[in-house]
Amino acid sequence: MKILVGCKLVPEDQDIKVNNDGSLDTSKASPKISQFDLNAIEAAVEIKKNNAESTICAVSIGGKSLDNVKSRKDMLSRGPDELVIVSDEKYENILPHQTAKIFAETAKNVGFDLILCGDGSGDIYAQQTGVRLGAILNVSVVNSVSKIVSVEEDKLVVERALENEIEVLEVSLPAVISVSADINQPSIPGMKAIIGAGKKPVNTMSSEEDNQDLVELVDIKAPKKKERQHIIIEGDSDDKISEFVSHLRKII
Repeated sequence: MKILVGCKLVPEDQDIKVNNDGSLDTSKASPKISQFDLNAIEAAVEIKKNNAESTICAVSIGGKSLDNVKSRKDMLSRGPDELVIVSDEKYENILPHQTAKIFAETAKNVGFDLILCGDGSGDIYAQQTGVRLGAILNVSVVNSVSKIVSVEEDKLVVERALENEIEVLEVSLPAVISVSADINQPSIPGMKAIIGAGKKPVNTMSSEEDNQDLVELVDIKAPKKKERQHIIIEGDSDDKISEFVSHLRKII
């Protein structure tokens, strides 16, 4: 079984600076793997443990951050056997509909049985790429998967945690599965895995996607901070508790 895993690089949260106008300065932010994609990689590794003949190929689409050797090794140290990169300056702030088209083109070129993605990305969290990818490839697609129950040659069984129940789905392969953050706890690579990552193949591919802007990304800004009300309620009588609850309801 050939498994492809979407792996996006996003800016390190703690390095992002918020300017006075609310805009975000990521010029000094180091690239890191999106947290949700770490769950997808871990899910692929778990599948491979029970299907020894499986191979894992990480696919990353983006801009200049993909030139970072440390980031490439980080992706490969977490379990993938190889890495495919589609990099171009025009993909620096790529949106989900564009990512899905390029990913689909890449998947057709390298071949696949199963594609795993995170439910969303660690930057804009649009939750669209996996669903759009499945639609373009015309294969089975399921999002918000919280557990992969079993994997066979032509199908897999997955669970989705809904509000009041657990949904069990049998999915025919090939398929695209988007996993939730609840599916696993990503493991931290050991020194042997980190050293071994440098020996794994990294293939750079190009795309014929014209990057047509159906949607324009105008800006990304931090939410405005609300001014503190400085309301202090002293005492624990029923009236004081009611007053406290009343203020909470206004906030909610």
